[in-house]
Amino acid sequence: MQKEILLQMLEQNRMDCSHFCKNINAENIDFRLTEQTASVGFIYRHIGETMNLIGEFFGYETDVEGTTIGQKDTEIQYNLEISHAYFEKGYNTLKELIANTTDKEWLEEIDTAWFGKISKIKLFSILLFHNSHHCGQISSAVLKGRKQ
Repeated sequence: MQKEILLQMLEQNRMDCSHFCKNINAENIDFRLTEQTASVGFIYRHIGETMNLIGEFFGYETDVEGTTIGQKDTEIQYNLEISHAYFEKGYNTLKELIANTTDKEWLEEIDTAWFGKISKIKLFSILLFHNSHHCGQISSAVLKGRKQ
């Protein structure tokens, strides 16, 4: 039952985030709420990069580079198709993680560069909250933002 619960949580997170991210296009990729906030394109790339890089803590290798983590948006034009591929790859990795992790393994602690030693389930939940937070930012920027 635990796998089913985690799969449903992941699917809801993916569905919610995809709902907002499907509206990203060439016209609004540079939208920001203010000059100080990150652009839609930067945030979208950040979500995809983060999922894939956190996947490494769970033992999944990736060739995705962390160009946005801990960085400010410097108005680099991110390729929307690549960002979308990172987004999808990240969610697919998380789905695979759920399928391959036993109930007991979720409580095991792993060392992370960002959070120190933390249980797998806590890291998984941090990632889902992270995605929701940033997808909310994307939604606001697409609806109310503009190119600065």
